[in-house]
Amino acid sequence: MLKWLAIVLIILLALLQYRLWLGEGGMRELTEVRQRVDALEEENQPLRDRNARLAAEVVDLKTGLDAIEERARSDIGMVRTDEQFFWVPGVAVDNTDLEINAGLVGMPAPRPEAGQ
Repeated sequence: MLKWLAIVLIILLALLQYRLWLGEGGMRELTEVRQRVDALEEENQPLRDRNARLAAEVVDLKTGLDAIEERARSDIGMVRTDEQFFWVPGVAVDNTDLEINAGLVGMPAPRPEAGQ
């Protein structure tokens, strides 16, 4: 009787060990899931960094006028009324930005050369 009980317990232990190491939800699957999580974390890190930069820029734009002025100068070529704008022929410039800028300062927009 004791011999049969020991055999049944050993078989039960072997089945449980099989499920633990090789079965569904076992250690092998856990290792695969951890590897996928690590790969996704690496993929998401640049996106998190970009989101942090954008959030900092939003806060800066909401609180500081210097950031707004810098953005206006770089994106649409704005010039303040107390500044002078010099146009250098032969330098490639987006004409829409010049027209917007000239309209803000009150000067006529420079005409593009025939070669452009």
